[in-house]
Amino acid sequence: METLRLSIAKQGRAGKTVTEVAGFTREARLMDSLVSDLKKALGCGGTWRTGAMELQGDVRDRLRSLLKARGFTVKG
Repeated sequence: METLRLSIAKQGRAGKTVTEVAGFTREARLMDSLVSDLKKALGCGGTWRTGAMELQGDVRDRLRSLLKARGFTVKG
């Protein structure tokens, strides 16, 4: 079971809110699938970058429950 640090940050794109999840240690092809599934479940856009996932908007509460359902331990 992985431990993730969940944080929110305002970045670029005219100061819009982006939820960033850092601390992943899985390989890229598994993460592409995870990001795709989470974007569909949350109804938002997003991307995977090395070691972190970025999702559009403040989706921390819903994201936390989705990640816990997949067996991740989320801090923050």
